[in-house]
Amino acid sequence: MRKTIVIIILSAIVSGGVSWYVADKVVSKYADIAEVEREVLRKGDEKEARRPARKAESISGFDFSDAAEMAVNTVVYVKVVKKARYQAPSSVLDFLFGFANTPKDEYGLGSGVIITEDGYIVTNNHVISGADEVEITTYDNKVYAARVIGTDPATDIALLKVDAENLQAIELGDSDDLRLGEWVLAIGSPYDLRSTITAGIVSAKGRAFPNYDGKFRVESFIQTDAAVNPGNSGGALVNTAGQLVGINTSIISLTGSYSGYSFAVPVNIVKRVTDDMIQYGEVRRVVLGISMADSNDGVVVMEVQPSGLADGAGIKSGDILKEINLNPVGTASEVQEQVNRLRPGEKAVITIVRDGTTKEVMINM
Repeated sequence: MRKTIVIIILSAIVSGGVSWYVADKVVSKYADIAEVEREVLRKGDEKEARRPARKAESISGFDFSDAAEMAVNTVVYVKVVKKARYQAPSSVLDFLFGFANTPKDEYGLGSGVIITEDGYIVTNNHVISGADEVEITTYDNKVYAARVIGTDPATDIALLKVDAENLQAIELGDSDDLRLGEWVLAIGSPYDLRSTITAGIVSAKGRAFPNYDGKFRVESFIQTDAAVNPGNSGGALVNTAGQLVGINTSIISLTGSYSGYSFAVPVNIVKRVTDDMIQYGEVRRVVLGISMADSNDGVVVMEVQPSGLADGAGIKSGDILKEINLNPVGTASEVQEQVNRLRPGEKAVITIVRDGTTKEVMINM
């Protein structure tokens, strides 16, 4: 009898210990999630407090002159040179009498935006790709040789540096604040027409293009109807407060010229990429380890990579992604944009729907 009582007591102690351990783990898990969410909200409150008041424009009296004058001095003309490569003579006649077609240097042009007073300039990767020399000309016609600090083909962003001080740098805005129908200005050098300013509205957000070559890309473009043409690439998209909200990148056209559809990389992506380039010389990117697709219900997880971040957090095929750090995500491009803002070592809370039930999971990046 005494032995039976002892066994019962021991069993109760062990069961209680296991229950306490499991409960502690569950409480700890949700405490961690709550802590991450509080941190996200705190950063949002700080951002709101720093945000300048936006002046409402009357329908009858649009005047973008203040915004244009604030921003145009920060946009530069970018000239690139690709040096001719020597080619061996293909015949004795070429050797004796010279080449029929002597290789020549190739020149390209684009735009860029000064983001710091000490000479950091952001442009498009495709503007400077393959260049042997990069030269920038400021609004006041000062010419500087530029060196490439970093490139990121996934976002089509590149960072340049010139040896200069006290340059006029643009104020960075918040692309998350852009609203559909909001007025924006595009500033650049289309067709070598330097410091050209055009106006339009935000037509759409979170645009992505079909990925035909299979290369990794982070696409969540701002679509506008501001006129953008060859030479505008790398230039500024600014709001009516004169703040940078995007880097003009591409157009959709059957002719190669503007036909109403232009696209810009959101400045929040630009900030993340350029900060990494300045600090590390490269972009440090988090990969969830999932394939996904848009659906009427949201972003559906199609496949989960074994041993990846999503797999470790318990995300499964068929889950529907709804939020990342309290930011709603309705398309795969919006998921990419939110994930691209995260750095290795950070934590993120992802809200999913599984079998009709909403759940929150935390991922250690």
